Amino acid sequence: MSAVFDAFGEEDEGLGVSELARRANLPKSTVSRIAADLVEQRFLDREGDRLYLGVRLFELGQTVQQPRLLRRVALPVMAELRDVTGQTVHLAVLDGGDVVFVAVVRGPASRPLVRIGSRLPAHATAVGKAMLAFAPQSVVTAVTGRELTRRTSKTITEASVLHREFADIRRLGVATEDEECTPGRACAASPILSSGVLTPLAAISVAGPAESLVPDRVAPAVRAAAMALSRRLSTDPAG
Repeated sequence: MSAVFDAFGEEDEGLGVSELARRANLPKSTVSRIAADLVEQRFLDREGDRLYLGVRLFELGQTVQQPRLLRRVALPVMAELRDVTGQTVHLAVLDGGDVVFVAVVRGPASRPLVRIGSRLPAHATAVGKAMLAFAPQSVVTAVTGRELTRRTSKTITEASVLHREFADIRRLGVATEDEECTPGRACAASPILSSGVLTPLAAISVAGPAESLVPDRVAPAVRAAAMALSRRLSTDPAG
């Protein structure tokens, strides 16, 4: 089953069973059976003869009804942000105490650090902190009111420290990450907001090697991209 999910690439809008089977290195009949089960469980969506990563994987809900609609709107903005910064751009949504990555646009010659569908603890990532800073208090308490996993020596695991950082993020509109989740990785992220929706729809980030990426330098571009997506999704949620 994981081979089917892994077969979806960074910018795939949909795949047929034959292409899924080729990428997953599985018999077409096997992939067809697995895909039917995943569609029934809403882990995959089907439109005609094409399959898409499903709503249950990402649980976007609210304004954006299906993950692929968010991806469709976001990918051109993500590509532009990649071109401006020269780094990898991620799009993630909040799912409980984790973030789930729903789109990745890879920077030139960069090694991908996460894949579509990857999960990481929200408190240890810039995308997670960006969304939590603008989320309702009940959502924040559910995440920070329990023991927080330490990913690296720089991971923030004290709720009081995180809450102070959330205040700064709300003021600046940008969250940063300096080897808090992965050694050698730095990141800057901003939330994608929509009028009338309490919890951020998603967050967009620029990530790269800590020795070459200075979060504060890319922060203005990241914030501008998030604001553009927020406006687009508020006025045209169907993309």
